[in-house]
Amino acid sequence: MRYTRGRSQAGTSSAPGRARAGKGYMDAQNETPRVAVIGCGAWGRNIARCFATLGRLEAVVDPNAETVESLTALFGCRGASVEEVLADETIGAVAIATPPSLHREVALAAIAAGKHVYIEKPLTLNYPDALAVAEAARAADRVMMTGHILQFHNGFRALKELVTSGRLGEVRRVHANRLNLGAVRKEEDALWCLAPHDVSMTLALMGGSPETVEAFGEGHLRRDTADAVTMRLGFPGGSQAMIHVSWLHPFKEHRISVIGSKAMAVFDDCLPWDRKVQIYPHQVSLDGGSPTVVRADPVPVDVEPAEPLLAECAHFLECCASGVEPITGATEALAVMDVLHRSALSMTDHQVHAARASA
Repeated sequence: MRYTRGRSQAGTSSAPGRARAGKGYMDAQNETPRVAVIGCGAWGRNIARCFATLGRLEAVVDPNAETVESLTALFGCRGASVEEVLADETIGAVAIATPPSLHREVALAAIAAGKHVYIEKPLTLNYPDALAVAEAARAADRVMMTGHILQFHNGFRALKELVTSGRLGEVRRVHANRLNLGAVRKEEDALWCLAPHDVSMTLALMGGSPETVEAFGEGHLRRDTADAVTMRLGFPGGSQAMIHVSWLHPFKEHRISVIGSKAMAVFDDCLPWDRKVQIYPHQVSLDGGSPTVVRADPVPVDVEPAEPLLAECAHFLECCASGVEPITGATEALAVMDVLHRSALSMTDHQVHAARASA
């Protein structure tokens, strides 16, 4: 499979949720587009399955002929090359699940060919490339959406509602852990592979971007590739966030906690649906001579079971047809990429200082 290189185009920004006029967001037929999935590895297969479930999968592209054959037989779509997809006017959108190093060139080529683009996380492996894709999509009036899937998880949506409703009070701290053994990547480190999810959720919970970003990386398998990353984010007003990600951990933990002035809450994606989100109404009092802590039992929050990826794919199709910028469109994606970019710079600075200290 050969990927066609596209060109970056300048453009202007658009806020999420706002309809945009122009040929890109509202296609001539004002219909939900047919989709081609480019890159059908383990996660790409899931994306193809969801678009097939939604009745909009037209084609799949992958260098492995056996993969293409099995998917076309399973979903009733057709196999194609990237060039064929880009030239096909019946295909209005592409979902890009290639290795991240190819996201920029495939996305720019698709946008230049008039396609809406869904791009699996990370959007790209650096901020300038992400900006080039976002600007090209805006200039061409194409929908661009990034696969920050947890924004579409009913568990996270329930946690966010607890924050926005004020039930937890003022958010003082967010703590996120995304830990497991594998999968160890070749071309990206743990920051770019794992942290996009938790950065996306943290920014949504905090309602904005951090003023300060500090990150520390640890390369144990390869000295130049971080297997574990710890990020500290400081937000206006004094709120803090700590994000810890690693693919070199003895057990799986996907958990994000919010510490508020009235209560605490946890979204733990490793627990069953009836316990994925729980409120901890602990009380801490500073009245009197010494602090007093009153512990309380966790209270489960009702969360409706649903597949996040299916909801994410449906949202992309709806945005392509309606003209509304996706929840994880260019605005949100660039905010996440900015934090990742600043984190990568911080990790490099700490490595340089450590090397000088040991010299």
